[in-house]
Amino acid sequence: MIDICMLGTGGMMPLPGRWLSCALVRCGASLTLLDCGEGTQIPWKSLGWGFRQLGAICLTHMHADHVAGLPGVLFMVAHAGRTEPLQLYGPPGTAYVVEGLLRIAGDLPFPLHVQELQGGERLVLPGGLQGSCAPAQHGIPCLAYRLELPRRPQFQVERAQALGLPVQYWSRLQHGESVEYEGRLITPDQVLGPPRRGISLAFITDTRPTTRLSAFARDVDLLICESMYDDPADLPLARAHAHMLAEEAARLAREASARALLLTHFSPKINDPSSAEKAARRIFRATRAARDGEILTLSYPPAPGEQQERSQSAEPAD
Repeated sequence: MIDICMLGTGGMMPLPGRWLSCALVRCGASLTLLDCGEGTQIPWKSLGWGFRQLGAICLTHMHADHVAGLPGVLFMVAHAGRTEPLQLYGPPGTAYVVEGLLRIAGDLPFPLHVQELQGGERLVLPGGLQGSCAPAQHGIPCLAYRLELPRRPQFQVERAQALGLPVQYWSRLQHGESVEYEGRLITPDQVLGPPRRGISLAFITDTRPTTRLSAFARDVDLLICESMYDDPADLPLARAHAHMLAEEAARLAREASARALLLTHFSPKINDPSSAEKAARRIFRATRAARDGEILTLSYPPAPGEQQERSQSAEPAD
C-alpha cells in the first residue's frame, strides 16, 4: 500500500489556502518527498506524519517554487532526530543549487547525498519503492518521476504441503530463496503463483506533453500531472512557458492508459481548480483536481480469484 499526501497544489507562488506543488509519499514507515517548494514544512507539520522518516527527496527542476522549501524541510528533519543518510535526487545543476540553500539550513546531523540524474536512471527509494526518471521539456533540465511498489507472487500453501515442506521453510521461499529439505532442492517457482501487478504512480510537472512522457507513465495506477492552465485560450502561454493545459494533461493520461489522473500545479490565475477538472474530464473521465492536504491510498490490485483490497481512486463518483 502507498499513501500520497498532496501537501501543495499551486504553481509559481503560494496563495492563501494553496501551497506550492509537492507530494509526500509514504510506504510502510518511510517517506519520499516529490518537490519542495516554499513553505513545504508547514502543511507537512499539520499532516502529522513526522519528519524523521524522510529517506529521499526527488526534485523535478531548480525553479524556486519547487526547491525553495528545502532549508525549512531539512531543518525539521534535523530537529526530528534523524542521523541516517538522506538521499536527494535532481537533474543537472541540483548540487550547485542545494549547496547554496544549505548555507542557510545550518549544520545537519545526517549525511545529505545529492545525486544528479540525466533521465533513464533507476532509483532505490525508501520503503521498498523502486523509482525511475525521464527527461521533461521545460527549457531547463527537468525530470519526471515514476514510483513503483512491486508485489511478490502469492504463496501457494497447498503446493508447499504437497511437497511435505515444513512451515519454517515457507518464508524463505516466499522471499525468493531456494531451500534444501530431505536431500531435495526446493525452488520458489515450485510454491509460488504467477506474477502479480504491483502499484505505480508518476509525478509529471513543469513540462510540455511529450510522447516520451506518455510512454514513461504507461499503465500507472495514478498520474499526478500539472494543470497550469485550464482555458484553451491560454495555449500560447503554455507553449511559451513550457507548461500544460488541463486538457493536455488529460490527453497524456489517456495516451499512457493511466488508471486515474490527479491534476496539480495550478496557476494563480485559476481560482477554482474544478474548472481544470471539468476541462480534463471531457477527455479523460478518471480525473480529479487535487486539493491541498488530501491523502490518497493506492492498494495492490486483486489477482484473479482474490478479493478486492480497498483503495481510494482519483476517479470521481457519479
